[in-house]
Amino acid sequence: MGKIKILAISGSTKKNSSNESILKFISSFYQDQLEVEIYDGIDRLPHFNPDLDNKGVPKAVLAFREKIVSADGVIICTPEYVFSLPGSLKNAIEWNVSTTNFSNKPVAIIVAAASGEKAFEALELVMTTIESRIAEHSKLLIKVVKAKVDVNGRINDADTEDNIKKLVASLIQSIKEENPQPSKFRM
Repeated sequence: MGKIKILAISGSTKKNSSNESILKFISSFYQDQLEVEIYDGIDRLPHFNPDLDNKGVPKAVLAFREKIVSADGVIICTPEYVFSLPGSLKNAIEWNVSTTNFSNKPVAIIVAAASGEKAFEALELVMTTIESRIAEHSKLLIKVVKAKVDVNGRINDADTEDNIKKLVASLIQSIKEENPQPSKFRM
């Protein structure tokens, strides 16, 4: 029996960001159940160009698209930049708009920022527009993240940790509803 395969995407390009720390926590805490790949190429994707979207798609984009397709589910964890999504994350998503890669794909979204409301609204809108399947409990806004994730990447707020666990449980349930074969997943 295999593990559930998760592609984790950090919207931050900063090394050891709070967002990356949250994804590392998920990967470590659920290592017996999930195979989490934290995608580290978001800052190396070329700027989205519709002229290249179907013919001449850059290799980095094709590789990123394949990671999405082969994952059972996706977790996006992002900061908020100037009351919106980071440009690198928006760019990565735009490379998938003309595909069906996210259509009915179980997705969990986390915005971890000082405030985060605008980025949270934007991410939810974008991901539902491209037909991702986001369960009600697969969405999380973590405000004042610097007080909840320390400089060493540890989550030091019990409510935040519990909310992350609820989000992951919701994503796992959503994936299992999509793929009910018990032999595929081990819990």
